[in-house]
Amino acid sequence: MEQSRIDEILSRPYSKELLARDLARLAFVALDGTPRSIPIGIYWNGTEIVMCTAKNARKLPALRRNPAVALTIDTESHPPKVLLIRGEAELDEVDGIPEEYMRWNGTYEMTPEQRAEWEKGVRALYDGMVRVVVKPTWVKLIDFETTLPTAIEELMARQEA
Repeated sequence: MEQSRIDEILSRPYSKELLARDLARLAFVALDGTPRSIPIGIYWNGTEIVMCTAKNARKLPALRRNPAVALTIDTESHPPKVLLIRGEAELDEVDGIPEEYMRWNGTYEMTPEQRAEWEKGVRALYDGMVRVVVKPTWVKLIDFETTLPTAIEELMARQEA
């Protein structure tokens, strides 16, 4: 998919709304060759999705062996809004806690006291983390207003013909 098309889709209002969410589902191929899909915190920096994980996370060996990933970010209301993203995971081990990790929790409702306690716990638990960075190479927005799943588009075109 051309970068200009990716940029156009990601600049749409619904895409921006979805990219501002805290959670996505990350799909990858596990070491045993079977698919995995896990919920994970995300942070969109304007060009890449950044996820942070523990240095001993089970997904890391699988991502090192096969960096191809897919992400789904969606809503729970009807009609759903869905942003599908594909790309390759780049792994970046860092000392301390990445700023993206501290920011992705921003939309959860926490009192200032809860937030301070959460940050204290995070800083005590991790001596470092791995940033999992994905630059989109393919995207699709399904908003059920202007865009639909491909199969439904095909059925509707067949019905009109």
